[in-house]
Amino acid sequence: MTDPSEPGFPGPDPARRRPPLLIALAVILALEALLVTGLAVWLLVELLTTTPQSYSTAVAITVLVALGAAWLIATLVGILRQHAWARASTVTIQILMIAVAVGSFEGLVGGRPDIGWALVVPAVVAGVLALAPSVVRSTARPDEGGDDADRNTATHE
Repeated sequence: MTDPSEPGFPGPDPARRRPPLLIALAVILALEALLVTGLAVWLLVELLTTTPQSYSTAVAITVLVALGAAWLIATLVGILRQHAWARASTVTIQILMIAVAVGSFEGLVGGRPDIGWALVVPAVVAGVLALAPSVVRSTARPDEGGDDADRNTATHE
């Protein structure tokens, strides 16, 4: 395993500054992570203290929400460390949040537009921030030696 303290370890330069939009994105992701983690804990407590209509469904939902919380936390750490993969993860999370928001607007049993708006507004803002030029620049992979031979944009013969 590669030691991050070794010279030449690929990763963000500690001297790189975080632009304000990256910090704003991290704040939104942190709030989302806190809310989803809180939801996972609440679902676990409910699972242990009440009798659900279906144990398998209750366990599945609790596990999915816990996995979502872990995903959000990992993405937040990636954004704070300015990793390129974290932008794609952020956009994917926000698209899924918009899908849940649309479901809240168009609920079969009765829509909950308040929940829909509470999900869609931060999702759109975080999605736009993840694609902002300053965020893309700060999380882009550093050029390794200036040779384009290994880059995806290189011409293949």
